[in-house]
Amino acid sequence: MKEHEIERLAGYCKALGHPTRVLILRKLIEINRCTCGSIVDELPLAQSTVSAHLKVLRESGLIHGEIEGPKTCYCVNPEAISDMGTLMQALGER
Repeated sequence: MKEHEIERLAGYCKALGHPTRVLILRKLIEINRCTCGSIVDELPLAQSTVSAHLKVLRESGLIHGEIEGPKTCYCVNPEAISDMGTLMQALGER
């Protein structure tokens, strides 16, 4: 693996290094698009906590956030998920 690939994979892993972010990503994969409020309804966490986790996922590139009126609608970035899978496979190759 090249250094930039290692750094990219580490960024994805860091973003998924908290169980709540894994749950949020899984929820977004299941329903395709939702708002922060919808995620808050699914988890026993404050809106500010969910927003902080969404920010980390968005900064890693694993999700997108699109402003729709007064709300932001989040969805998974399928290219990033695919890239992460490819990088994980490459990790095991010699």
